[in-house]
Amino acid sequence: MTDTDNCSLAGKSAVVTGAGNGIGRAISLAFAEAGAAVACVDLDAKAAEATAAAIANKGRSLPVHCDVASETEVELAVKRIVREFSAIHVLVNGAAGYDPSGTILDLTLSEWDRVFAVNVGGAFLMSRALLPAMIGAGGGSIIHIASQLGSVAASRRAAYCATKGALIQLAKAMATDHASQNIRVNTLSPGAVETERLIKRFGDMETARRTAGPKHLLQRLGQPEEIARAAVFLASDASSFMTGADLLVDGGYNAT
Repeated sequence: MTDTDNCSLAGKSAVVTGAGNGIGRAISLAFAEAGAAVACVDLDAKAAEATAAAIANKGRSLPVHCDVASETEVELAVKRIVREFSAIHVLVNGAAGYDPSGTILDLTLSEWDRVFAVNVGGAFLMSRALLPAMIGAGGGSIIHIASQLGSVAASRRAAYCATKGALIQLAKAMATDHASQNIRVNTLSPGAVETERLIKRFGDMETARRTAGPKHLLQRLGQPEEIARAAVFLASDASSFMTGADLLVDGGYNAT
């Protein structure tokens, strides 16, 4: 069997949150390219539909509008997904709310709570709702999209760093709890990637490249497709001996 065979997702069904844009969209497209049926979950219904439509000529897709911070919406979304796909083999928790810059002195409680509700609460709710279907399918792979800032800090990013660190620990705890059910749980930690989130933070992509690019050993920002390839690896049998791990795809950001 070749490495390409090992990375195949043929015959598998995947759920990706935050699928409407950026890294989540790239992962959804890469999963479809690898042979998976993909449920594209996003708070932005039109964005979810656009990603699902882009997959349509590659394979089966399902757009799903859902606020992953809402227990009610998650339960309804998962019922629809399971009804459509029956067996679920892969879950990527990629939904992330916009986090305001600031120290803890600058943030309101509602701002802090919302970042945690989406980034960590969403991963909890989606995982809890889909685990029974994944266990029933014989096992699978759960991937939390964390960040290089889950293990190192950045100024004025208190809420973001805290949530991404929490996801890394959540994956380890879930891996411990569900290994006997053939569920693997890992985190994927990108460095700074060229997405709309960087434009919101820096104002424009050129400023993001000039400011954040040199912080990486490779002297550039990452591309969503580079993170998507790593997600295919974690979702597939190529990573069958990995669980409870954090896969850094950060251009060397954490090496210094």
